[in-house]
Parts: sequence; structure tokens; C-alpha cells
Amino acid sequence: MTDTAAVLLLPRVRVQNANAVSGPLTWGFPAPTAFTGFAHALERRLRDRFAVAFGGVGIVCHRFEPQVFSPPGRRNQVLRLTRNPVYAGWKKFEDKPAAIVEEGRTHLEVSLLIQVRTDLDPDDRDDLMLALPTAVHSMRLAGGSILPGYEQRHEPVWIDWFDAAKDNAEAFRKLRRRLLPGFALVQRADLLAERLAEMRLDHSDATALDALLDLSRLNIEPTAHNPDKPEAVEWQVRKRPGWLVPLPVSYAALSPLYPPGEVRNTRDDATPFCFVECLYSLGQWLSPHRMTELKQILWQLESDPEAGLYRCINRYPDTIPTAINGIA
Repeated sequence: MTDTAAVLLLPRVRVQNANAVSGPLTWGFPAPTAFTGFAHALERRLRDRFAVAFGGVGIVCHRFEPQVFSPPGRRNQVLRLTRNPVYAGWKKFEDKPAAIVEEGRTHLEVSLLIQVRTDLDPDDRDDLMLALPTAVHSMRLAGGSILPGYEQRHEPVWIDWFDAAKDNAEAFRKLRRRLLPGFALVQRADLLAERLAEMRLDHSDATALDALLDLSRLNIEPTAHNPDKPEAVEWQVRKRPGWLVPLPVSYAALSPLYPPGEVRNTRDDATPFCFVECLYSLGQWLSPHRMTELKQILWQLESDPEAGLYRCINRYPDTIPTAINGIA
């Protein structure tokens, strides 16, 4: 990647009570936009002092502990919810329990690869690495609190990147060792498009949502082993091409882009405002040792205001020969 001057590795970042409900349809691991937003906020915090610019973000999960439990006699899981505060006390002489706000929380341990687009002098680089732990630990990631590192080998690492592809391949090979054991999150819009094309052979009105649900759930299908006895079948779970998950990755505009200050109760009066809805894609968890280049692991932010799309995309499908594009 020619626009990469270096890679900043934040290894084994422990996050407590991160947001586990990133979209209206699913719960689980935080959306990639939470991590790209964290990198953007970190850049703004360091920009005035170091003039550094960040790009894409790679996400590798080492531990995922959702705050859920299974009630007695039931198989489904429910979120662990709390009352904050326990009693409302908003009326005089009333000791009424407070309402429960529906929220999903999870504890994480992740390693982040942040693409650095600007090169720094050795002195500025050393000062940046000294200031980075304080800046990171004073921020939030996916709404959760970042806990201090417990080992010296988990401190941030600056990795120089090169112009030659051969040197970059060797640097990425060494980088992969620091990410194990763990699983990297990538986008698989190509598998979603392939499954949609297969479903439309039998059902012409199939949609991308139908294909997403078909790839995300467990499909139990009958299999006949003896052609002479078609009634003797064995029910088996359909094999999926990897560890696939539904993934909220982008937003689509529901309204025109309003000028700053026209819509009341917005975050600020200096930024244009637009009502949006969440869009889903297909994600896959891969072991980092299966990747060969940095582009495969990075998530990038893209926006097309004219089309009303604000997307967080990953280029992994572009690096494999069977990739089929066309679905966000």
C-alpha cells in the first residue's frame, strides 16, 4: 500500500462494558465503525502536537465475553441489565424502582492495527509512543472503558512500512505473529453475492436480506445416502464456507443533507445533518496467519453523499480470485 508510511499496533487492548448492540437486527461484537471512529478520535487528540494522520484500522479479537445469561429452564440467552440508579427518587416521598434501560454490554480483548499515512521524525516518533498510552487509556472504545495494560510486551508498537512489495510482505509476515492467537474481522460481500445468485435460480424475488439470513443461521437439511431408499434420509447441518456473521457496516440516508443548525437537538450547530438507517453486510472471522498483505485486514471509511452512503468497507474480497462485487 503506497499511502502507508507505517503501521501502529495497539496489542491486547482490554475493553470493559463495550456496546454489544450495534444494529437493529443483531447483537454481538461491536461494528467496525466503532473502531474506525476510535482511530479518528485518537488522531484528533494527537494531531495538534504530532501532525499525524491515520487511515484504515485492522481488528483482531483475542477474547469476547458478552454479558448474557440463560434463565433456568430456557435455552435462549438474555442480556444482563441493571438499574442505574436502583431507585428513581424523582418524586418527593416516592421510593420507586428505576426503569431498566435495554443495553447490551461485553468485555473485549482486541489488537488494533492503525494505518499511519504520515511519516514522522525519529524524535517525534519517540515522543508519540510515550504519549500514546496516556491518550488511549483516557478514551473509550465502542462505548467501553479501556483498562491499562498488564504486561510490557502489550505496549504500542511502531512498525515502519516500505515501498517495495517484497519488504512489506516480510514485515507483514512478522506482524502476523503478534496477532496470534486471535481472529481478524473481514468483509465477505463476495460470498453474499454468490449466495444471492444461487437463491435467485429457484426464487427470482430473493433479496440480499434473504441471502444474509441464509448464511448466518444454522440450516438443517436432509441428505439421502441410498438412492434406492429415498425415504431413508439423515438430517445434517449445512456446512458454511467459514465463520460467517451478519455485520452492520454502513449507513444509508433517509433524508436530504440539512444545513448546520436547521435540525433541532443535534450534536452541534456547525455540522450538516442527515437522518440515516443501518445497513448490513456479511463478515467473516479469519486467523491472521491466512492473510498475506495489510490491505486484507484494514477497514476503511468511504462516503458518497450524492448516493446517501456512508460506508465502512474492507478490501479482502478484492485480493482473492473468486471475489464477486456489487453488494455493500
